[in-house]
Amino acid sequence: RGLIMGLHGKRVVVDARAHLLGRLASKVAKELLSGQHIVVTRCEHIHISGGLYRNKLKYVAFLRKKCNTNPTRGGPWHLRAPARMFWRVVRGMLPHKTKRGAIALARLKTYEGVPHQYEKVKRVVVPDALMVTHLKPAAAATPLGRLASEVGWKYGGIVEKLE
Repeated sequence: RGLIMGLHGKRVVVDARAHLLGRLASKVAKELLSGQHIVVTRCEHIHISGGLYRNKLKYVAFLRKKCNTNPTRGGPWHLRAPARMFWRVVRGMLPHKTKRGAIALARLKTYEGVPHQYEKVKRVVVPDALMVTHLKPAAAATPLGRLASEVGWKYGGIVEKLE
């Protein structure tokens, strides 16, 4: 228990800068299922291993997926904001169609940048998900904010200016 720095308070605020997407999402999903409330800030600074070109090709292929019966509506909904991208990755690691999974997912809040109410709150890191511990120094990694900007997120400049 307590994979995120052994904390079990009312709410844990995670600073997602320089974390790897899948590793952070799996730790967060596990904590959500155990009853922890988690807030993830600075989602635009989460990294995905691999270069920008490779990750953009994969995301653009995902953007082309549509509902066969009625392509104009019916999903899948392609989220472009980094916080929502991270939210969706965590959702994929939870049994979100069950009541237990839906309640666990409701305990997660994700944000780009650091909202005003969390500026003075102690933010933690997840050592098992840090980029430094899992990637070689010369390995290519793509920031989620950069990928989001390439596929249609319009607020990268605003978030950077406000931070």
